[in-house]
Amino acid sequence: MNYDAIEKSYWEAQSKRIAALRDKINARPPVGDGRIVPEDTDLSIGDGRRLSMAVMFIDICGFSSRPMETVAEQDLMLRVLNLFFTEMIRIAEDYGGNVEKNTGDGLLIYFNDNEGSPPETGSKRSVACALTMLATTKHLINPILNNSNTKPIELRVSIDYGNVTIARIGAPKRFNANAAIGATANFASKVMRFASAGDIVIGESARKQLPESWRNIWTELVPEPTGWTYTHDGSPYKLYKYKGRWKDFI
Repeated sequence: MNYDAIEKSYWEAQSKRIAALRDKINARPPVGDGRIVPEDTDLSIGDGRRLSMAVMFIDICGFSSRPMETVAEQDLMLRVLNLFFTEMIRIAEDYGGNVEKNTGDGLLIYFNDNEGSPPETGSKRSVACALTMLATTKHLINPILNNSNTKPIELRVSIDYGNVTIARIGAPKRFNANAAIGATANFASKVMRFASAGDIVIGESARKQLPESWRNIWTELVPEPTGWTYTHDGSPYKLYKYKGRWKDFI
């Protein structure tokens, strides 16, 4: 995977993948009864693993304002979400990310350090992944929605970096799920309020892990105080907007 640019061969393959997914979704019959809940047995209940990683949240802007009252509206929304999330998850996996959960209108994704192909820091891979997600949504997914007279998707992203414990909590054979425990995951979720449609907002710790050229050219300090401080000296914890975007052939 190239973390410094999006390659033409990847983009062309992705375009074909999305077109095939669109056709598959369109061929699906209307919503029926019943559901299947996937199981995850990677961790035993109460076990946890502490890792240094980037934590990324993606969120669909204005999701709750979309019409979802009638059966037809709900069916359409299911098709839209199926198209969008299927591709976002595939992109995350292409960049070596681990999708922890779907939040309804977004995703929580982990990027462990020294993973991916080739291995790279979690912060660089998460930002590169976010750039590809934004480009894909704008140039590949939204044209499909526009052609179907469906409101396009506006995406926003928040990222932070630090030590996180991934633990499985709940009750055996009842409700249980993986959970991210630590200030990094909590902060990455809360700073989403500083992101508007199309934004990538990153914490100071994530920014420090990026290549120097990425930091100096493409990051811009968020002027509003976050309300978070470092515990050792009380200095403010800073946020940045990542302003770079993939271009080239897109």
